[in-house]
Amino acid sequence: MSGTVSTAFIGDYNKDVHHVFQREGSMLKAGCFLKDGVVGSTAYFAKLGTGTATTKSRHGEITPMSAAHTQPSVALADFYAGDYVDKLDEAKTNIDIRMAYARTGAYALGRKVDSQITTALNGTTQSTITITVTSFAAILAGLIEICEALDDNDVPQDGMRFGALTPRMWSQAMTVEQFSSADYVGANGLPFTEGAPGHRKWKDWNGVKWCMHTGLPGKGGATANSYVWHKNAIGYGIAKSAGNIAGNEAVAADITWQGTRAAHFVNHMMSGAALLIDDTGVIEAVSNDTTGIATS
Repeated sequence: MSGTVSTAFIGDYNKDVHHVFQREGSMLKAGCFLKDGVVGSTAYFAKLGTGTATTKSRHGEITPMSAAHTQPSVALADFYAGDYVDKLDEAKTNIDIRMAYARTGAYALGRKVDSQITTALNGTTQSTITITVTSFAAILAGLIEICEALDDNDVPQDGMRFGALTPRMWSQAMTVEQFSSADYVGANGLPFTEGAPGHRKWKDWNGVKWCMHTGLPGKGGATANSYVWHKNAIGYGIAKSAGNIAGNEAVAADITWQGTRAAHFVNHMMSGAALLIDDTGVIEAVSNDTTGIATS
């Protein structure tokens, strides 16, 4: 068998990586203002400030609002996820080695994207809200308070509010009847029938789309972070991938034969970065993940 990989195989592999990344890669990217196909090393996002309505006298001139136009930007970072596939190992395995490496590479890139987004979320300077998790009432009050903080900042309730909780904070939230009962939540948001939202699954409650996320800062510790934010407050830029057989999608794959190693090197790559566009649209909450799940 030849030690080279056919062009058809490489093209097929690129498509596999792209589909897996979109379906099961980043969780939080769905909650960002996405700018894809960026040409160059910097992604720019247009930001328009608030305006104030004024009156005018008859035949008088209208006072311009003079809303500030700004263009926040972020430098894109390159990421790679590669590994060797020994030629003889391919003949010894009974799994779909191509899809196995496609998932591995896509998951790695997805985790990196989410890591960038949580770093941007963590950059908010808004007051941090502490959620006490010792009782059902305290947990409910904390969840409501972080949503209220968005209201206080005039963040619109337009279906584009998102929230991410650590696994323990998610478990604490499930003990609250108002969060988990069908009397308060639609069928698509019931945690015990749908499971904890993850990989593009979100639970609607109190005007926020919630998910459980395992990569939040401080997870499992005494100061674990959770967040609520508006989609337009966090931007994510993805560069156009050069020479990608799968149609210039965000994720590219490259397979090369390494003769001295008797193996193929399977590499996945992308270029992207996250940016905090509007500080007032992100609220950080802190809870103690070492506390046992509330029982009353």
